[in-house]
Formats: sequence, C-alpha cells, structure tokens
Amino acid sequence: MSGDLPQRPMDRLLAIMARLRDPDTGCPWDVEQTFATIAPYTLEEAYEVADAIARDDMDDLRDELGDLLFQVVFHARMAEDSPDPARRFTFDEVAAGSCAKMERRHPHVFSQAEIADAEAQTQAWEEHKAAERAAKATGEPSALDGVALALPALLRALKLQRRAARVGFDWPDWRPVVDKLHEELGELAEELDVETPNPDRLLDEMGDLLFVCVNLARKLDLDPEAALRHANDKFSRRFKGVEARLRACGQTPETATLEDMEAHWQAVKAAARAAGNSSSGD
Repeated sequence: MSGDLPQRPMDRLLAIMARLRDPDTGCPWDVEQTFATIAPYTLEEAYEVADAIARDDMDDLRDELGDLLFQVVFHARMAEDSPDPARRFTFDEVAAGSCAKMERRHPHVFSQAEIADAEAQTQAWEEHKAAERAAKATGEPSALDGVALALPALLRALKLQRRAARVGFDWPDWRPVVDKLHEELGELAEELDVETPNPDRLLDEMGDLLFVCVNLARKLDLDPEAALRHANDKFSRRFKGVEARLRACGQTPETATLEDMEAHWQAVKAAARAAGNSSSGD
C-alpha cells in the first residue's frame, strides 16, 4: 500500500496523514483525536527538539524535528477535515501564512527597506508583531496581548515582564528586584507561620515569589529556563553521586539517614570543586 504514496517527502508525509485520518480505513486512534488531545504531544515534541539541541545530538535533532513537523501536519489535517467551514484550513495555507509573515517582518531582506543593525532589526520585528496583534485585537488593546495562556508558566512570566518593560513598567536595575524578592519571601514565611496555613494564600505567595525570581533573571540578562535547567542537571549529578557513595557503603537512600545523605552530598560537592568543575556549578 505504501508504494502508491508520493515520493517527494513533504507530499508523502501529507498523504500519510490523510490516510491515517481516513474515517473508513485509517487508524482508529488518529481518527478520534482532536486539537485538544493532540496539543500535549505537540508540546512534548517541541521539548524533545530542545533537549536534542541541548545535548548537541544532531541525529536525534533530525528525528525530533521530523516528529514536530508531523504534529504540524496532524493539526492541519484535522482542520482540513473539520465539518465547520469557519474552522477549516489546509497545510498549504499554514505554510503560506508563515511565508507572508516572514516576508512582512523582514522588509530589509525582501524589499528596499534598510535596517542598520541587529538591534534595529529586533525593534522593527517587535513593531511588526505589535501591529499584527493590534489588527487582531477585538477589545481594548493591551501591551500584554498575544502572550499565550498555554505557554509554560516560566516562559509566560518572562514574556509578560518583557512586554510590560517595553512600555516603561520596569525597575531600573536588579537591586530593587532583590529587595522585592526578600519582601515576597517574608510574606510567604508569614503565611507559613500560622497554625493552619491557607492553601490558596500559600499558592498566591509562592507564585509571587517565583514571578519575582523570573524578573531577577531577566534583569541579570539570564534565561530563567536555562538557569533552572542548569540547576536540575546539577541536582541530578549530585544526587547520583550520593547514590554511588551510598552503594559503596552498602546503603541506599531508603536505608540511609538524612544526616548520612547530607554528608555524602557535601562530599560530592567538594570532590567536584576539587576536580575543577566549579564552572559547571558543582
């Protein structure tokens, strides 16, 4: 059956997706999917692309990009199959829209407009995006329009703060952000220092604390996602080191005391620093 599929890879992928979604002869799982049920897989594939890049694994990156492309094809096919004409579009329309957007946002490349440098290009890009958002707006315009609700919370916080900063709502440097961080930490401690902490207030104060942490990273020109990923990797290395030391002593984390594990933790840190790994954060 695969012999009758087109040979050109993009055409072949589109034909495969159409066959998978065929209500009579397709795959039952693929046929029953909706935009909402597929969305988590789309996010997962995007993260796997980022993971392959972080590991500098080009073979894996090629495969993961293919998986992400398949997600785009899947969504476009579901739209093409929609019984509602108002919700219907095709993959070609998706690609055409992307082409038009890139040409519109790069007038210095595709027209006679001139851009002095990368900073000017960034400014022009943001102006084009702002104009596009304004054209789509249905209510009162906001500087925060277009920041997607479905973004990971850390990334959405960063984007919201950047948008607010563009219209002047920002601290001048990192120092008042540190003061705000101490303030939010104190408010969280106050909520904890009661006989029966209120879960809703704890959630609120914890959120405020994390939001300010993102703001501090932004003021330091650090990517909060990259910083947290670095911390995750560091914790993983250290904890695996603790497990290795415990095994050498005939123990496991389940049988060791917290004091034993803390001692091994400090030993792992010291060994990493002695080995010259301080630049890696150990």
